[in-house]
Amino acid sequence: MPNNTLIIRADASLEMATGHVMRCLALAQECQDAGGNVVFAMAQSTAAVDRRLRSEGIEICKLKTAPAGAADTNGVIALARDWHAEWVVVDGYQFDVRYQRRIKNAGLKLLFVDDTGECGAYLADLVLDQNVDAMEEMYRNREPYTELLLGPRYAMLRREFRPWRNWQREVAPDARNLLITMGGSDPHNVTARVLEALRSVKIEGMEVTVVVGGSNPHGKSLRQSASQLPRALLMQNGATNMAELMAWADIAITAGGGTGYELALLRVPMVVVTIADNQANTCRALARHEAAVDAGWFHSLTSKALAGTLCDLISDRERRQRLTDNARRLVDGQGAHRVLESMASTRNEAIARAHSA
Repeated sequence: MPNNTLIIRADASLEMATGHVMRCLALAQECQDAGGNVVFAMAQSTAAVDRRLRSEGIEICKLKTAPAGAADTNGVIALARDWHAEWVVVDGYQFDVRYQRRIKNAGLKLLFVDDTGECGAYLADLVLDQNVDAMEEMYRNREPYTELLLGPRYAMLRREFRPWRNWQREVAPDARNLLITMGGSDPHNVTARVLEALRSVKIEGMEVTVVVGGSNPHGKSLRQSASQLPRALLMQNGATNMAELMAWADIAITAGGGTGYELALLRVPMVVVTIADNQANTCRALARHEAAVDAGWFHSLTSKALAGTLCDLISDRERRQRLTDNARRLVDGQGAHRVLESMASTRNEAIARAHSA
């Protein structure tokens, strides 16, 4: 544990979705298990996210200011000083190089969580990009002291996935169990399009589980759509047993975010759909590694095309086996622990340099 309290600056909303907060939750849990406290500083959130964080024993500080500006940074710095925190974690595309500079100029250590390499410059002590397409070339404009944590080796998975690190999947001859999980908010209601496609998939004994995040406003209409399938269960407000559901699934249809790394750990053959700009490269990279089937952008995805993709995958056990084997090579479930270790190592190196000066 780098220090007793960790400050995490991340937001969630219907439009932004909940991925930034949920992957930081994995780091928060790792910090708690190492004996530390965690405070989330948030300018935007949803009721479902707040409930989840508080259920984990995490403090939430609401910032009454526009996100990412000087007042936002000043609030985070003040919070860090109140809690005698040494490290601040920042996760979100609204945070730029000026935000990093203010945090660093306050004498704080900074972990900057990124996906695109498009911040312009990187001043943080650690830059984390857990995506399969992350490369050092994306972060050339960084300070000499900035250390990079790149690739799914650092994928931060929540505590519930730890018991499944060594789980072995037996690929079913006939894929009948389908899991749909499109994220915490699914702002474009892609879940509805997937359910429409499944009405054309005629597989004997097919069972469908639909996980609808707590920040998703379409629950009522999705429940009606799910009722049109012969054997479909809709779980609203998320699920507390996602690892078990993933172990149950023969195939998953998911958005191209952090859920893909959870599915990779559980060796679930998956079809990934791009629902945001930052996901496109990751979806293509997963397909290049033959760890997922890339269905492309949601806005150009027809129900007919998705149904065809699913039928092909359902009937092709050999391909599902390859997807399973390749996905598990990418993720081992130790990412959050490695990130926390890197934070502690950075602190120890700084102390050693100070003592030798």
